[in-house]
Amino acid sequence: MREEDIPDYNIFMLCEQINPSALSELGPDYTFRNCRPDELELWKAFPFDSDRVPAEYEGMMNQIIHDTYSKHMDVFFRNTLFVCDKADQPVATCSHWKAYGKIHSIHWLKTRKAYEGKGLGRAVLSAIMRRFDRSDYPIILHTQPGSFRAIKLYADFGFQMLKGGKLATRVNELEKSLPILAEFMPGPEFERLRIMDTPGSLIRLLADETTIQF
Repeated sequence: MREEDIPDYNIFMLCEQINPSALSELGPDYTFRNCRPDELELWKAFPFDSDRVPAEYEGMMNQIIHDTYSKHMDVFFRNTLFVCDKADQPVATCSHWKAYGKIHSIHWLKTRKAYEGKGLGRAVLSAIMRRFDRSDYPIILHTQPGSFRAIKLYADFGFQMLKGGKLATRVNELEKSLPILAEFMPGPEFERLRIMDTPGSLIRLLADETTIQF
């Protein structure tokens, strides 16, 4: 299987307690700042490593913004960090959101391909995780097997993969994802992944939700 052919299976990860040794600082050539309202189109394009959203994904991204953020866009911009280069151009991003007003979640961790390998993803995730108090845990996120590099990073921070159950509108597809992760992740990284049963309390908490907010 080629990396570009990896299916977008649903993977959920939960962090009950942060691993502080995973935290890092941003290097001197970069700065943090919040996403600005005039940069919403740029933010929308980040997952596609582009300055513009491909036409076939425009509706999807607009729906996500409508369902998740539209009632509180001021909070969205406050919760969305950019890592910027010396020219103040965003090169990495990460957000956090209290999904459904019930559980804190990590959103949209992404580093532009040209800047991968510089520790920017770890630094921006560190900055987001430092915003949480102990009472904010557990923290949840959704990802796919194609994001196996990010999955390794999440695991470093203490996120465990959830097994079983349906969360809001999406069925957990970990069982189908694990063979793909085993193929694409270095052996030691794959072996360090930790799996826990999806808490029944979490399934019940989100059972009536009909939109995607993480």
